[in-house]
Amino acid sequence: MIGGVLVAAAGVIYGIFFLPNSFDPSPAFITVSRGQSFSSVADSLAQNGIISGTTTFTIAGRLLGVTQKMRIGKYSFVSGASNYEVISAMEGGKSIATSITLREGVRTKLYARSLQRNIGIDSAKFMQYFYDTSMIGIYPHHATSLEGFLMPNTYNFFWQDDEKQVVQRMITEFLEFFVDSLQRRMKAMGLTLNEVMTMASIIEWEAVYDDERPVISGVYYNRLKRRMKLQADPTVLYAVSDFPKRLTLKDLQFQSPYNTYVNYGLPPGPINNPGKQSIIAALYPARHQYLYFVADNNGRHRFGRNYQEHLRNVQLYRRARALAANGQ
Repeated sequence: MIGGVLVAAAGVIYGIFFLPNSFDPSPAFITVSRGQSFSSVADSLAQNGIISGTTTFTIAGRLLGVTQKMRIGKYSFVSGASNYEVISAMEGGKSIATSITLREGVRTKLYARSLQRNIGIDSAKFMQYFYDTSMIGIYPHHATSLEGFLMPNTYNFFWQDDEKQVVQRMITEFLEFFVDSLQRRMKAMGLTLNEVMTMASIIEWEAVYDDERPVISGVYYNRLKRRMKLQADPTVLYAVSDFPKRLTLKDLQFQSPYNTYVNYGLPPGPINNPGKQSIIAALYPARHQYLYFVADNNGRHRFGRNYQEHLRNVQLYRRARALAANGQ
């Protein structure tokens, strides 16, 4: 009699805690977000097929006393995981990291949207740190925001990582790159950190191939030395739109400190977050006599030393574009 009771009790315990949950596809993933209740987590697990039902899972959670201890994170489970294994993983915070690539030439606000989509951060809270330039750590930097200082790279973040820590991680990546030798070069050129990163961000948008970055950099420095307007399309785009678009004549006349068709000199700050090669190009421009460049319809550019050469290059670009449009 007692033996039968013990066997029955053992069976109940096994069913509550250790019975394998079979599901396909495997592995399966679930995220636990800030403020999410245990019952909500149980519902999500059941909806994703990771557990067979919420009843035994909830009982297991209550018996283990962990219904208030689910840690935020993204979790991965393979078929056969028991309720006990699932609960233990989430109670212990055994969250998996998400690899996310933040590409060069992207604005901070678009980084925020990507991070919200991929790791569940609060994009608005992320952007609260946009003007906290004390995080840059190199003085004097003369920057008015963090635009330009969030280093593009592939990062491993956890689900709903703290927004400030995410920002600091990206700035740390920048600081680890912008070492003393680059800071000395910046000072030798008579530039501020903000000016270097502003130039780098323009180069980043204009250049596709690394070998052209120093050449494009040289064009802009030549124009600055000759007191010519930079007339850099990317700066206008930054002023008029959050996304790439074909600029109009009206756009080129748009009144903004960032419009280098209207204003002389560099814009007030970076227009995106440039990569390492563009930063190097901003610090080590090629020496030449070019003052103009235009796309060649293949991702590269033709460079001109004077306006006449530039007009010829523009005609070549238009001809190539027309041929491409006609399928030739």
